[in-house]
Amino acid sequence: MIPRGFFIVAVVVSAMGVRPVCAWNTLDGQQPVIIGHRGAPGYLPDNTLESYALAITQGADFIEPDLVMTKDGSLICRHEPVLDDTTDVASKFGTDRMVTRMLDGVSTTAYFADTFTLDEIKTLRAVQSRPDRDQGFNGLYGIPTLDDVIALAKSNNVGICPELKHSTYMATEAVVNGFTNTYFEDSLVATLHSAYGNSASAPVVIQSFETKNLRYLNEKTAIRLEQLVDAFDVNPDGSPSLVAPYRQPYDVAATNGTLTFADMVTPAGLATIKQYADIVSPWKPYLVKTVAEGGSSINDRTVVGSTGVIEAAHQAGLQVYAFTFRNDDNQYGFAKGPAGGQAEIEYYLSLGVDGVFADYPDTALAAVAAVPEPETWVMLASGLVLIGIIVSGQAKPRGDA
Repeated sequence: MIPRGFFIVAVVVSAMGVRPVCAWNTLDGQQPVIIGHRGAPGYLPDNTLESYALAITQGADFIEPDLVMTKDGSLICRHEPVLDDTTDVASKFGTDRMVTRMLDGVSTTAYFADTFTLDEIKTLRAVQSRPDRDQGFNGLYGIPTLDDVIALAKSNNVGICPELKHSTYMATEAVVNGFTNTYFEDSLVATLHSAYGNSASAPVVIQSFETKNLRYLNEKTAIRLEQLVDAFDVNPDGSPSLVAPYRQPYDVAATNGTLTFADMVTPAGLATIKQYADIVSPWKPYLVKTVAEGGSSINDRTVVGSTGVIEAAHQAGLQVYAFTFRNDDNQYGFAKGPAGGQAEIEYYLSLGVDGVFADYPDTALAAVAAVPEPETWVMLASGLVLIGIIVSGQAKPRGDA
């Protein structure tokens, strides 16, 4: 039963004109968003319409299609231009279709999406790329295009966070295939403007680990832009391990630049990002420091606390989207499994992240529901004070001893 004092508090607070504080310590005070990372790949093969649809059912506010380009210029949803690990391409095409390319400075021999037409891609079926996840859905689902994902998102009233994968590589291959070197970005913008208009209020965020493409897009669209920040691993002392090709944005490395991903989350780096983007999205160890104690595992690391990056980003006017939350992997300082996954997300939410990329959107939804809203605690505290005043008699005039 709700105490009588609660209603008194509500009336008094309302009469006094007290405005409730923001419910969340996000940049805009709004509830953090849940992004279905490639859909809901904890359950179904990623970057498929079925995976995106499951993410929506589980409560995602946005779905994230990773984009690469086909030989004939279509934008399709794959995590990498390499098709080997996420499709059944090897069972459909011979090894003569494999090529060797430099992908972000790494020599890679594989089936590359940009050597296949869209019609050929449509013959492929998706597979679960992580061997420790359910393989029972392999071969059932096709490879969607960006247009397919937009149609799904709009029909379900959710947003999309398309990621441009390997723009420097795509620029080279676009020219080889007869397009301009900015075709990848231009095609994306044209498609998004047609579907949503050219507006910062559109339920769309364009993201990339590179910087040159985002700077280019900043001149082409009002749609929100997001700078991703990567690393290779975490050192025992909690600092990010920077090893190529996870040391720098590849467009920086390709021009012998010195900027590292770690530089990008300093106050100066964040101020620079604000010049061309609206959101910064660091790999989560940039946001929360954990340290190894002796021979502890990833899950047994000690959580030290915020690194200050969230606070600095908010000070710079940037929202912060953290990636990637998985119940079954990379839970630095948190127990493996759904309970640990939820506890981890709750911790990041309590620090003020504005969004989370989740492989298990249902776990993220549970975390959002479990975090107490500061407004609730403010009202409760106000209630206790006023109840004390009421119980003790009547409030004394100011200045009385």
